[in-house]
Amino acid sequence: MSEDPERAVRIDRLEQALDHRFRDRALLEKALRHSSYANEHSLGQTGEEGGLESNERLEFLGDAILALVVAEALYEAKPDWREGDLTRSLHAIVEGRSLATLAQSIDLGGVLQLGRTEESSGGREKPSILANAMEALIGAIYLDAGPEPVERFVGRHFGEALAVDAVQVERDPKTKLQETLMAAEGEFPNYRLVRDSEVEGDDARFTVEVRSKGERLADGVGRTKRAAERAAARIALERRRLEPAEQEV
Repeated sequence: MSEDPERAVRIDRLEQALDHRFRDRALLEKALRHSSYANEHSLGQTGEEGGLESNERLEFLGDAILALVVAEALYEAKPDWREGDLTRSLHAIVEGRSLATLAQSIDLGGVLQLGRTEESSGGREKPSILANAMEALIGAIYLDAGPEPVERFVGRHFGEALAVDAVQVERDPKTKLQETLMAAEGEFPNYRLVRDSEVEGDDARFTVEVRSKGERLADGVGRTKRAAERAAARIALERRRLEPAEQEV
């Protein structure tokens, strides 16, 4: 383990948050080692490229283990939910933003080993790095002690979403609009980019319109094309819900 006393304290706190003490300390260190660090230090330590392994393989394993544990918990807790309901809840729990938030809550970023470039560019706070490291850590826990500590960790941190009385996750508006139009008109909606301000970080950079049978249903704006498409679909759905009331008037 690292001789840095501050990092040692942080790792101790991390294991307390995980409710798991690693028997194989090398597994823990590997889970905390970003590829940028491994790439910078491999040649110096081994004399040949690839001598120091990053957390990427553990990330792959942890992703699969987490999905399995959460899927089983949802399956047991929600016997009346259909496949689509279970799938949406699963994705909401294990998606990157959720894992990054969890990683922040246990100060995972504070113990990561990063290369100089990632360190200087704020890598300890980057959601993608935190989410991937969270998956790697789950993979390391599984290899160190099997599924039980992973199940305890998942139950403790995602218990509300896995509870018997947890509500269903809403369908993506694009999916809902697609299903609505197919049932009513037998046709998929089409999305077309109307405007791109080309300003990075602009919350209204993209404007997208959604059409069906040649009719423009709605426009949506967003920071990304996907966000603009979702906004357009959401507005189109809202308008369709209002149509009967407007016709009665």
